[in-house]
Amino acid sequence: MQALQGKAGVWPERFADLKKQISTGNEEAMKQSWNEVIAALAERTKEISKAGPELKARSHPNVLAAGAWLNSLWDASEDDIVDLSHCMSYADRFRIRQPSPNSWGHHAPHIDGGATERWEDPTLRSTFTDIFNGNWKTYNPWAISGRLNATTDLYRRPNQTSIFRTWQGWLAMSDTGPGEGTIRFFPDLILSNTYIMLRPFFKPVNPDLSGEALLNPSNWVFDTSDPSIPGIKVSAEGNFSGVRPSDTTHPHLKLEEAIVSVPKVKPGDMVFWHCDVIHSVEDLHTGPSDSSVMYIGATPLSPHNVRYLVGHRENFLKRIPPPDFPQGNGLGESKFVGHGQESDMTPEGLVAMGLRPFIAKEGATRGAKEAVKDANAILGLA
Repeated sequence: MQALQGKAGVWPERFADLKKQISTGNEEAMKQSWNEVIAALAERTKEISKAGPELKARSHPNVLAAGAWLNSLWDASEDDIVDLSHCMSYADRFRIRQPSPNSWGHHAPHIDGGATERWEDPTLRSTFTDIFNGNWKTYNPWAISGRLNATTDLYRRPNQTSIFRTWQGWLAMSDTGPGEGTIRFFPDLILSNTYIMLRPFFKPVNPDLSGEALLNPSNWVFDTSDPSIPGIKVSAEGNFSGVRPSDTTHPHLKLEEAIVSVPKVKPGDMVFWHCDVIHSVEDLHTGPSDSSVMYIGATPLSPHNVRYLVGHRENFLKRIPPPDFPQGNGLGESKFVGHGQESDMTPEGLVAMGLRPFIAKEGATRGAKEAVKDANAILGLA
């Protein structure tokens, strides 16, 4: 963990040095990529907790099978130490939202899985190498190697996911559709990732312009002197949060025009999205009833993830919040009646929670077999 530096609410100058470090030797390639991606975006936007029931849902064999299938869409080599056929348990939140004519004010467009870490952590940054060296059109957002040991929580912020989820997702607990407080996505992963990763290296010549005059490539210049990273906020305590793109910080995305709501879902339907996808929740819920979801993502078996699972399992047995979440008074659900029990979980769920050994599947790669061996050793189940 790195110590926070600089005055509260002010970007430390070391981030300007980081920008220079990343861009040195790639300046011209980044300029070309920037012009190409904003041109492509211009075309693109023309087209457009742990209660018993939660444990039962998270441990349901169909949910775990869906997560494993989603894991398989990622590209892993024979020697990558990860088993994509297993999906670990990761307790997340349950949201119940009632209709209201008032603005909600939560979950504006954002990306989870790292704030400044996307640029700061060398391992996570390596996944975006093709973007920085001018080959953004061949950038592969499904390459898993650089994700497995990446650090997405350098500063241990509350509510910051420390594990690697291939996909985020939720299970619908009610009928919900567009206009009823549902989730929204920016539907072009490669363009949004490229633009967001390059954005800190460019600034507008005249930020007071508007419309197409602001977006024109001639109004943007390469600059690494400013330490700030657009879309990431520095709190009064010096903590970083984001990435939260907006029409102000990332105008070429035209988020208000381009972001789209998912179609109507019914209880039992699941929605998943790649861990780098820009997403938000509709600000207004004008539907007839609650909009409720249970957050369940896809978490592959890897040593990095399993080290988190050790604390996750321990906290589950203590009936307190998982390590990635605020601990409150430290009691969690331990004094509650009806809190989740091992008896609420399926056999597959007990394995996913690290309460039973993982078993390598037939045809597993060398890396997958190693991942299973390491997992059981880390969990004390070898």
